[in-house]
Amino acid sequence: MFRIPRTVAAAAAALIFGLGAPAVPATAIVGGNTIEANAYPWLAAVGSPLYFPRPSGQFCGGALIAPDRVVTAAHCVELARLLPQAITVTFGRTDLRSHDGVTVGVKEIRIHPDFRETDFDGETVHHNDLAILVLDEPRPGPYLEIAAPQHDPRAYGDTGTIVGWGATAENDISNTLLRSAAVPIVSNATCAAAYGSAFDPADMLCAGSPDADTAEYDSGDPLLAGGRLIGLTSWGKGSARPGFPGVYAYLTTVGF
Repeated sequence: MFRIPRTVAAAAAALIFGLGAPAVPATAIVGGNTIEANAYPWLAAVGSPLYFPRPSGQFCGGALIAPDRVVTAAHCVELARLLPQAITVTFGRTDLRSHDGVTVGVKEIRIHPDFRETDFDGETVHHNDLAILVLDEPRPGPYLEIAAPQHDPRAYGDTGTIVGWGATAENDISNTLLRSAAVPIVSNATCAAAYGSAFDPADMLCAGSPDADTAEYDSGDPLLAGGRLIGLTSWGKGSARPGFPGVYAYLTTVGF
């Protein structure tokens, strides 16, 4: 998860569009195990062949929810709206250093109309952090099903699953392997106690603990409950920091 005011996604866009990239400090992901991409055939590595700091050009994640639709975090791709051809999505790649899987182009980027950013203690807060990538060509299923919204995210259960290619240790963003971890789903009251008015339960939910969390290069990666999609990695205070669970974009609407 990107936990800094200037995100890796912004750095990627800066490199792609020649804006001058900011430095990218590392945060940690705690817990989890390596997995094979065929366990999650709908999982997409979102990136660009113009983004050289990472193998496969990956800087975010996403999920295939329809033949030509990938849902991801808006802050990952907002700056690429006018040049969607700069973005690619790759399916079936366990190790970003490999050439396995299939890479598909993007012909349109749709940002949630209410996407905006504010600040929490120096961290960028993403509101309605959702985007749809319309693919150049349809992909066969399976597609990831979106869970019905719940007033309380704990209605999905006590535990969710996170998957992605993000960082795995403090000050080390060298991981290129797909990983998965179980994370506790946090109540809205607990999340509000951590983040105050920056947390909006209408479009956010929280998960994670000091034992398991997402980290850099995980934005847009899915949070699953019962095998269904309930959220996308969005923002947070640090990573695996006591008292500050990760914040996820809540998939209440994706029909934009």
